[in-house]
Amino acid sequence: MQSEVNMKNGILLSLLSSLVFSVMNALVKGISSTIPAAEIAFFRGLIGTLLILILMRYSGVAFSRKGIPMLAVRGLSGGLYMLAFFYTLSNIPLTDASLLAQLAPIFVALLSALILKEKLGRRGAAVFPVIFAGALLLLKPHEFSSYSVYALVGLLSAFFSAAASISIRYLSRTHPSYEIVFYFVATSTLVAIPFMWDSFVIPDARESVMLLIIGLVSLLGQLFLTKAFTHENAVIVQIVSYFGLFLNVLFGYLFWNEIPDLLTVAGGVMIVAGCMILFGGYRRSSPKTKLRM
Repeated sequence: MQSEVNMKNGILLSLLSSLVFSVMNALVKGISSTIPAAEIAFFRGLIGTLLILILMRYSGVAFSRKGIPMLAVRGLSGGLYMLAFFYTLSNIPLTDASLLAQLAPIFVALLSALILKEKLGRRGAAVFPVIFAGALLLLKPHEFSSYSVYALVGLLSAFFSAAASISIRYLSRTHPSYEIVFYFVATSTLVAIPFMWDSFVIPDARESVMLLIIGLVSLLGQLFLTKAFTHENAVIVQIVSYFGLFLNVLFGYLFWNEIPDLLTVAGGVMIVAGCMILFGGYRRSSPKTKLRM
């Protein structure tokens, strides 16, 4: 019974993180016309670092003296993911770069089996092809056109993203969520500095408020995602995160009149249906169970 409760909570937290990150993406898109992407990433990390330090102090969470190497791996892998993704993004089309980044769950499946000894289970194994096929329909791999050295760097970004996910899952067994998140946001702040060094734009009042909101929303998403790994195995969390692809398409339609085609609609339906099957399978869990951060 407890394992069913944990799985249900893990799926719910993963869905919440996808929702929050999709909101963050919409906010970033709204401000990216005037503020460079690297600068947005810098302020996102800086605000998150300051806030997580406050939360750690308020909650009495101290920095660990054990597990420092793996915490460093979490921060470094997250920072390298951003570095590789931004480099790819600056050299090939956005769609192609996004497609390569979304290959992360494949690496997660391999690394979780090798390092964490985790398996999908019957339900996850049955639903994975449906959700992955839906993601492929959204991403339209048949339109991928940038086969080059930049694409190889984009592939590395997917690997680093997977490595970050595996490290979170590993650390979540022994370290508090706040500490794990700190190592990511602090490292991502440092990684962004070289990219914004020659293109820094002083934000006005409106942009400053937007950057603050992005930092707040991003931190909330990181907390949801990190906590999800304490309840559910890394592969399931990554599978459910595909729900964010559908939400991004939805927000694009609502706010920027980006009309989805039939393949996008079909892919979204498959993702939502797959996530509902995963989550709905654990309704027998106690309704009194609460999610704790």
